Amino acid sequence: MGAVAAQSQPSRRAVLKYAAGVAGSVGIMGRAQRMKQNTFVLVHPAWHGAWCWKKVVPLLRERRHSVFTPTLTGLGERSHLARADIGLDIHVDDVVNVLKYEDLRDVVLVGHSSSGAVITGVADRAPERIGRVIYVDAFVPEDGQAVLDLVAPERRQMFEAMVKNEGDGWLVPRFAPPPWETIVRDMWGVTDDSDVKWMLERLVPTPVGHFTVPVRRTNAAAEKLPRAYVRCTRYANPRFDRHAEMARRSERWQYRELSVGHHPAVTVPDTLVDLLVELGSL
Repeated sequence: MGAVAAQSQPSRRAVLKYAAGVAGSVGIMGRAQRMKQNTFVLVHPAWHGAWCWKKVVPLLRERRHSVFTPTLTGLGERSHLARADIGLDIHVDDVVNVLKYEDLRDVVLVGHSSSGAVITGVADRAPERIGRVIYVDAFVPEDGQAVLDLVAPERRQMFEAMVKNEGDGWLVPRFAPPPWETIVRDMWGVTDDSDVKWMLERLVPTPVGHFTVPVRRTNAAAEKLPRAYVRCTRYANPRFDRHAEMARRSERWQYRELSVGHHPAVTVPDTLVDLLVELGSL
């Protein structure tokens, strides 16, 4: 019996090998949990289209995240659908329908610049499909506010005059008096010549309703969603500074800064992707 008992005991080497295997498996599981695979829905701002996320999408997919980039009606490759009655509500529909018909759940909803209003409306409409909302240098309107309510009075007057004089009363050709190239280079901080050319070939006028139709924030479930604000500190915008300060002070918000201009998806896509992945995994 003694000899049989001795043979049934595992050797020290076998015990150590088994323990190492268990530890390795736990380590792999831990890394997998830290590298959460998310579904990102990236929403472009006025004048743009899904094309503005071109550098970001492959980087997210390389990390095995799912990515959807809806183009808002009347913009980008859907610019032929532009008409006078398009407003923020239709742009909210554009994104909500992607969530619905693709049956997306627990999404990381990202909006840049004026599309902060769009994602705010989407969150109010479909909070059950959203895991987190991220504003990248974007407007954060309250209930009943439109994007145009969040700009300085003198800029609003300039904006309205431009729509009347250059946009047939319903299109916004651009948001400031300088030529588009000056806006892209000097205001938005895109300096690479090839990037500037690429953008100038694709920017199109935007239906004014994108800016003038107010957001609705009446869904209590939406207000409980985790949110984050990313401020691009090299873009001068007092309103965005106020949104950033709100996020910095709020326990419900995560706050991050990038020392870049207004277009990180174009100028520093790798850095932006790192940040989106981090915030999406919280």
